[in-house]
Amino acid sequence: MKSKTLKINSTDNIEVALSDLKVGNSINSGTEVYDLITDVQAKHKFATTDLQPGDDVIMYGVLVGKATKAIKRGEVITTGNISHAANNYKLKERKISWDVPSVSAWEDRTFMGYHRDNGTVGVANYWLIIPLVFCENKNVQVIQDAFMKGLGYNDSDSSYYNQVQQLVKMHRAGIAREDILNIDLNALETDVKAEDRVFPNVDGVKFLTHSLGCGGTKDDAINLCGLLAGYITHPNVAGATVLSLGCQNAQISLLKEQIAKRDVQFSKPLYCFEQQQVGTEADLMKLAIKQTFAGLMKANEIIRKPAPLSKLCIGLECGGSDGFSGISANPALGYTSDLLVALGSSVILSEFPELCGVEQELSDRCIDENVAQKFMALMTAYHERAKAVGSGFDSNPSAGNIRDGLITDAIKSAGAAKKAGTSPVIDVLDYPEQVSKPGLTLLCTPGSDIESTTAEVGAGATLVFFTTGLGTPTGNPIAPVVKISTNTTLYKKMNDIIDIDAGTIITAEETIKQVGERILDYIIEIASGKVKAKAETLGHNDFIPWKRGISL
Repeated sequence: MKSKTLKINSTDNIEVALSDLKVGNSINSGTEVYDLITDVQAKHKFATTDLQPGDDVIMYGVLVGKATKAIKRGEVITTGNISHAANNYKLKERKISWDVPSVSAWEDRTFMGYHRDNGTVGVANYWLIIPLVFCENKNVQVIQDAFMKGLGYNDSDSSYYNQVQQLVKMHRAGIAREDILNIDLNALETDVKAEDRVFPNVDGVKFLTHSLGCGGTKDDAINLCGLLAGYITHPNVAGATVLSLGCQNAQISLLKEQIAKRDVQFSKPLYCFEQQQVGTEADLMKLAIKQTFAGLMKANEIIRKPAPLSKLCIGLECGGSDGFSGISANPALGYTSDLLVALGSSVILSEFPELCGVEQELSDRCIDENVAQKFMALMTAYHERAKAVGSGFDSNPSAGNIRDGLITDAIKSAGAAKKAGTSPVIDVLDYPEQVSKPGLTLLCTPGSDIESTTAEVGAGATLVFFTTGLGTPTGNPIAPVVKISTNTTLYKKMNDIIDIDAGTIITAEETIKQVGERILDYIIEIASGKVKAKAETLGHNDFIPWKRGISL
């Protein structure tokens, strides 16, 4: 018989409802029986003992809140009776031993990737067009309009374009408004197909427009150029075209410095144009379009070849999380993370505001004291900056998080950290630094989905695996973003954006280990180009640089 509740750690004094529970129900959990005195919705928690104001609320074996009023055994936990709380942390002894999972089934597996001159291997082959300053966004848009349909890259949204064109034709032909409203748009013809691509070995031309680059601090310019350099040197990128106005802080020379920091022998095609030197906008466009086309011809010569799984770098992300995230999708992805580390791959855990309360565990897992101290210093500085502007990590949970059971940041964080598995932390990076070692790396970013995903890819993630309990369409211009649902209801409801269902853990159809292994098999399929992530198919090319400040 499937259990109705879950006690995650033996020291916990709250328990998770796996389905809707009604007041008066008697819940059998291990050797205990709880008589519910309130309704408890699925994903939410109830107290397993009487709590007094000020008492600790424990979940995942860590402090996640404080009781703000008396709570009875069997009573639902809400924002009305507990508040966020988390333990302090300090440098302690290393705890870097871990149970290395068996990877014999994958040791000889390969993926089909794009091999770069610097030894990295991409899972895709893109060309980038980037403005160094927002003043050039319009010119980038002009190139986008010229290239996308002309080169056959409108796969994701061409059907909508063609639907509009068909409706225009019908309107001009005098078809009545009422008749147009009854037309089945899915039945309309489309005229752009994948086989129309001029460069079949180039997965696309991507345009990274943004609102930065002009004023701001020197650090703003350095961080922007560092992020853009991370994309230009990225294994999934064949080359890039860069447009500069000329008078902004984010100069071409600064970008090239950041590129050299990441790839000393950088050899990809890179075409940089400065409008104030070239002259007219028309001349700038002619130069950029002609050289970009020539660069695409070169990029099209690259083909997929076998590569070991150790060449993969996976970003671990979550967004639209719910009360099941920490017990289904996140630990399953954590098991995948351990498998990848055992295979010599790299994995990245980011979203520092969503690690509040588990700092001690993660710092103890750092490979040496220097790495641990860097992690703790970044966490402390981030939290202090947040408090200085009248906020704090406790403000992180969204309305959707709270509605679906994540009622304190510490509850959310303890579940979010499960994505990192159990392996040692090899390195800690500050934004926008780049991964340079195999194993688990922590990257300082906001918890905001797109800012964090943007940063992980800039740090070198060739794929991002993204857990969600509520659903989110987040994607990335150059790296597949694969969605894993925490519950089967979401998987069925939003199957156009969800790739993998981990809700089978909640229904006891599969174990965490089985789902984690299934995720790894899917990673190989995605990395080889055999399957497309739903976000990629739908054309979600989200790119938001983090303007270093307070973003939770």
